[in-house]
Amino acid sequence: MPEAFASRPAPRLIFGPGSLRELPAAVRSVGGTSVFVVSDPGIARAGHLDAALRMLAAAGLPAAVFADSRENPTESDAAVCRDAARAHRFDCIVAIGGGSSLDTAKACNFLLTNGGEMHDYHGYGKATLPLLPLIAIPTTAGTGSETQSYALISRDGSHEKMACGDPRALPAVAILDPDLTATLPHSAALLSGIDALTHAIESAVCTKANPLSRIHAEGAFRHLATAIDRVVDGRPTDDDRAHMLLGAALAGTAIENSMLGGAHASANPLTARLGVVHGRAVGMMLPHVMRFNAVVPAAAQTYAHFGTLLRLLKVSDLSLLEWAEALVRRCRFPALDPAADFALLADDATRQWTGKFNPRPLQREDFISLYRRASGIET
Repeated sequence: MPEAFASRPAPRLIFGPGSLRELPAAVRSVGGTSVFVVSDPGIARAGHLDAALRMLAAAGLPAAVFADSRENPTESDAAVCRDAARAHRFDCIVAIGGGSSLDTAKACNFLLTNGGEMHDYHGYGKATLPLLPLIAIPTTAGTGSETQSYALISRDGSHEKMACGDPRALPAVAILDPDLTATLPHSAALLSGIDALTHAIESAVCTKANPLSRIHAEGAFRHLATAIDRVVDGRPTDDDRAHMLLGAALAGTAIENSMLGGAHASANPLTARLGVVHGRAVGMMLPHVMRFNAVVPAAAQTYAHFGTLLRLLKVSDLSLLEWAEALVRRCRFPALDPAADFALLADDATRQWTGKFNPRPLQREDFISLYRRASGIET
């Protein structure tokens, strides 16, 4: 008998090259008459922010702008965005950028409408008042934040990542325009792509996986696997960018309806403690966590199914694990520093929420072994 589950809502998706032009209609569809736009300096330099603002102005929709989102936003970053928003009157938020811009916009929405500080919303369903409608426009194919009701915000000081979720924080509309990812530097495209692929694989085998989440995870994997080889090599086509963007959004939907696992649990301390960029951190850990999980029959069955998909898609004749290991090698990520404090990292990893849903239970000693493997000390 299939597992019991309750699905979560999903944003209305508007997908296709040039779909940014649908922004004014999307604002009006959620009842918006004026907009607060959250973005970042890179998107401003690429011209995407100005393009969105021109479309809003031509439609008679006034817009105020906060373009100072930072990577891995902290509680303080969320408060800065909130303070900027308080200087304006608006009834809709638009986030355009990578996952950090989208998370900053969600965090601002919590604070602006419900007050308090971000740690008050750590967990799920902590908001007591309605949030403003949010339109998410991702410019990277990675986090899947556009299809999730969580904002990932780091604590000031410790940089521990907090998942702050609420059903009302879910974007009402997500505009998926692959043209916006064409200006993405190779390193950013590679790292965000590895993150998205990890989302698809982990959400497919986690203990909260269910018939609906598996459909989204498999769909995400099909799109991502089709294109990610050329992304890693730095030669993606327009079609590849479209597959990556749609795959990342579907992987986000899979996470929203299930969860993640040990690769993310072990990666987050690497970012917080050692400053390892998230996409590199999950890429370093993914093959080792997959090998650890492969003794669980249900996980092994899913890995085998995804390996079959690789062959059907004419991507590779390797097994899923062999393909993932080869893909990560081609990314040329440095090995984890053997001098790192594995015990301290493992202590942090055991406190990560995502690790509790790994298909094979992870203890402190298991995380130490995973870090040793990522450093090359163990094989």
